[in-house]
Amino acid sequence: MARVLVTGMSGAGKTTLLEELSRRGHATVDTDDDGWTLPDRDWDEPRMTALLTARPAVVVSGTVANQVHFYDRFDHVVLLSAPLRVLLDRVATRSTNPYGGTAEQRAEIERYVREVEPLLRRGATLELDGRRPVRDLADVVERLLAEAT
Repeated sequence: MARVLVTGMSGAGKTTLLEELSRRGHATVDTDDDGWTLPDRDWDEPRMTALLTARPAVVVSGTVANQVHFYDRFDHVVLLSAPLRVLLDRVATRSTNPYGGTAEQRAEIERYVREVEPLLRRGATLELDGRRPVRDLADVVERLLAEAT
């Protein structure tokens, strides 16, 4: 059993991947929902600590500045990535999350791809192409979850 963090830019497919893993019966937490982030957009550290202490097998998704404080508590940090054009197309057309719907937010995504994604890449233990079929991505994450720690 393992703990896996799935991180990446908006539009990379994190939520879709988590939905597939949840459908397959895995414990998942999308930190974009249910108050996992504070007003400053960082994770609620005591809450995340409690989750990771209680769950020997869980897939968490999110991209926040303080996630690096938790890398040592994850067995795998998976960067889900896609070309900028794909990210921008996805956020412009999705109906499940309003982020990326404005020109200002899309400019922010462009800046994050330049400035933040390289940092995520350095901290990742594995990078997956978010353009791959979600079932293939879920298969990879399932293999990571099955690894003994």
